Amino acid sequence: MIDEPTVLLIDAEGEKRGVIPTSEAMRLAEEAGLDLVEVSPNTKPPVCKLLDFGKFKYQAQKKANEARKKQKTVEVKEIKMRPNIDTHDYDVKMKSMLRFFEEGDKVKVTLRFRGREMAHQELGMQLLYRVRDQVEPIAKVEAHPRLEGRQMVMVLAPK
Repeated sequence: MIDEPTVLLIDAEGEKRGVIPTSEAMRLAEEAGLDLVEVSPNTKPPVCKLLDFGKFKYQAQKKANEARKKQKTVEVKEIKMRPNIDTHDYDVKMKSMLRFFEEGDKVKVTLRFRGREMAHQELGMQLLYRVRDQVEPIAKVEAHPRLEGRQMVMVLAPK
């Protein structure tokens, strides 16, 4: 399927054979029991290589799978609190939050108000600022605290 009259041929060992006619390159590939693969079609003349195409595809697929394995997906973990949270409960939540940051995940801190707690939103804001100040060395605020209905939300991301 190579429609150029001449190609720059690279043999199976990776050595340049020079510019030769396409028919000659096809004959050489057939003799070697390999395929003639167009490696770089946009150059003049196009670069073709003698190789086993099935093996080439397999190696490319392996490389792609390896790259996919090394990829880290960033998850958003959620920590739920209440405005009048106890000290120990707060410490436990902070420990898990720090663990999430170490794993490279973002953390969404949700502060839920119930009943009359809505009248004291400043307490919730103080709590979220306390969280922000405590994790400042290892995390940055991605979404500042905002009120959504009966809950206040803040998103933190690892630095």
